[in-house]
Amino acid sequence: MSSGLPDDWIEHRRDDRERLGWITPDGDRYRAIDVLGRTVASDSEWLDAEAALEAHGLHWLAEPWSLTLDDGRQQRVRISQLSPVGITVVDDDWGAASAVGSGMLERRLPWPAPPELTPWSEAGRE
Repeated sequence: MSSGLPDDWIEHRRDDRERLGWITPDGDRYRAIDVLGRTVASDSEWLDAEAALEAHGLHWLAEPWSLTLDDGRQQRVRISQLSPVGITVVDDDWGAASAVGSGMLERRLPWPAPPELTPWSEAGRE
């Protein structure tokens, strides 16, 4: 595969054909993996893995994220591009219209998402 995904990862899409993630064998059960490459459910039946991805959805991608920088500071960012090839985040100017687009500092991250990328609310911020 050109994306570098294992051959046994089966893409799962919602009714509008938007990719929600993948389902992969996990022993004799299945694991659901979201579009960031993070496990949503493990040790699941196939239908439960599908249901986990459906419930997880994609709405959370639009929320602000925290990126822990090399010096330990947390930078508020937004995800601007996402695929198994990599993730691009841009500095978030606290919801300004230009937060995703030109003129903002972009950072390329590996996929799956590194642990330094967390939802802003989980980083102790509101």
